[in-house]
Amino acid sequence: MLRTLMTASAHTRKSERILVVDDEATIREVVRRYLERDGFEVLEAGDGGAALSAIEDMEPDLIILDLMLPGQDGLTLTRRLREYSTVPVIMLTAKGAVEDRIEGLEQGADDYVVKPFDPKELASRVRAVLRRSKDDAALPGQIVELADIHLDPNARTVEVRGDPIALTAKEFDLLWFFMRHARQVFSRAQVLDHVWGYDFYGDPSTVTVHIRRLREKIERDPSHPMLLQTVWGVGYRFEA
Repeated sequence: MLRTLMTASAHTRKSERILVVDDEATIREVVRRYLERDGFEVLEAGDGGAALSAIEDMEPDLIILDLMLPGQDGLTLTRRLREYSTVPVIMLTAKGAVEDRIEGLEQGADDYVVKPFDPKELASRVRAVLRRSKDDAALPGQIVELADIHLDPNARTVEVRGDPIALTAKEFDLLWFFMRHARQVFSRAQVLDHVWGYDFYGDPSTVTVHIRRLREKIERDPSHPMLLQTVWGVGYRFEA
């Protein structure tokens, strides 16, 4: 069922616009109040259809998305969203299993929160994800060309063997980091610190998931990676 999209008061201190997608009105209300308290403009949607309309019409700066939605679930919505947008997504899930969190990350989510959650922690994660997104977008850099990969950090575009490829914001950041430090080995914890930031709340499996997704886009044979290599017992490196 399509529910009415609601907006918060226009009296906000920040320009960031957050879309909260959850079929439970109580959860939307609690999250909205905490985010408004931090100065964000908040939009609400109760299902996937309303969420897609809000994304197209309102262009939110970040989406808080429930995994279990009526009709089109959060995973499907994230997969569709990643076909044309890199807007940060924080996924909400009532499932605590690692497999469910990994599935959300594989579809392109930037972070996740397991229900029941502390609204203060969620608000903190929103600020952290937005801060990292801004820092990444503002950070200048030189074009890097290694191993048939052309990466332009200013335009945030990537070509592999002459063909442009679509990367999520975090996949781009991950590739740029490894290409700037070619042949250096980094542990998953070090990658988390450098790419996600020290205040990231996730676990090291986040890195594993994004490495796998990135390999599928840049490697000739993702099952036998030649570029983004695993150094067993240590971590990963980009071999150029």
